[in-house]
Amino acid sequence: MRTVALEIAEGVAVVSLDRPQRLNAVVPALVDDLIARLDEIGSREDVGAVVLTGAGRAFCAGHDLKEPTPPDGSRSRLERIQHVTRRLRALPQPVIAAVHGYAIGAGAEFALGCDLVLAAEDAVFAFPEAGLGLSVTGGASRLLPLLVGPLRAKELLLLGERVGARQAHEMGLVNRVVPPGELRKTAVAMARDLASKPSSAMTLAKRALDAGIDASLDAALELEVGHALLTENTADVAASAGWFRDR
Repeated sequence: MRTVALEIAEGVAVVSLDRPQRLNAVVPALVDDLIARLDEIGSREDVGAVVLTGAGRAFCAGHDLKEPTPPDGSRSRLERIQHVTRRLRALPQPVIAAVHGYAIGAGAEFALGCDLVLAAEDAVFAFPEAGLGLSVTGGASRLLPLLVGPLRAKELLLLGERVGARQAHEMGLVNRVVPPGELRKTAVAMARDLASKPSSAMTLAKRALDAGIDASLDAALELEVGHALLTENTADVAASAGWFRDR
């Protein structure tokens, strides 16, 4: 079944995570479909900007804990998820995250991988991994401190508290907050504006800004995989995941 939808019009690609019945929670098929869509977009000259959003009531509610964890291949699975962050940042086109509802765990990390983040007033961000006995895996250990500062990043990762759109904007986690009914329209309008500008200049500006970040991002991603492998399948994870699994 399709888990990621793609619409292209007027130079803008809208990529929608499409598991609304599970709040677009992450499963391997969604990761594979998302990477495939991003690969397709990266090769198209008729796309000048990208919007990443979610179908239904949420952007992405994190990993789907109702899905069984594979008994082997954990490193390859984690690296595959991390490739989403790498692919978002490697796209020549600027990418706007249009976030509504939950952006939890991996969902928040997907947003961090984008170039700009728009949030609806009902958006909720959280990084609950540590409280579940898990580790962040999408580059948050590098990207989050750059956006909100080291102390605030530790607060978000260690306490795992939910942050609303307005607070996220105040701390620098999102660029703009808009009414829920205007999120997609605003994101697409911004993407069209970006797509109307010289594509080579947009790409170079994105590359220049990311160069200093990406020099250390790969090291952070590798460290995250090592930590995630240490925390997987522990008793703490099994005991702590009940709320998230049954949401």
